[in-house]
Amino acid sequence: MPIVRNTALALLLSSASVLSASAQTPLPDAIAAPGEAIVLTLHAEGAQVYECKAASDGKLAWAFREPTATLLLDGKTVGRHYAGPNWEHIDSSAVVGKAVGNAPGATPNDIPWLKLTVTFGRGTGILSGVTTVQRINTAGGKLEGECEKPGSYRNAPYSADYVFLRKG
Repeated sequence: MPIVRNTALALLLSSASVLSASAQTPLPDAIAAPGEAIVLTLHAEGAQVYECKAASDGKLAWAFREPTATLLLDGKTVGRHYAGPNWEHIDSSAVVGKAVGNAPGATPNDIPWLKLTVTFGRGTGILSGVTTVQRINTAGGKLEGECEKPGSYRNAPYSADYVFLRKG
């Protein structure tokens, strides 16, 4: 029995060190928020919505319109993310952000990682006082190239983690 217990303990310790190593991976400078404390991290599953429009060269191309995603904590829905960009928690607190920095996603199909400064907040819940939002660990969401019908829409599925931070 001690061998089983020791093996289980070794597995537990090694998985904990892997988790702590990944949690300490530094973010790219362009989206880092030094001196800010994490309030909450939520996982998002949804789509980036694109519209077919004439580009500056006159050719039709997919242009980003808005995000639409469910915010999850431990697999349970706790909010939503939508145009603005807005993040709304089920406790009625919400923030709106403006992108101030970005870094490439892991693959060419991934939307960029972002740093957003909060420009407006409401409510007294968990998102109150949040000053910065980071979008990290993106997967999917990009849609590029020509399209055929102006005014048509297309969704590109994506997932990401949103980290909500507060100064001091």
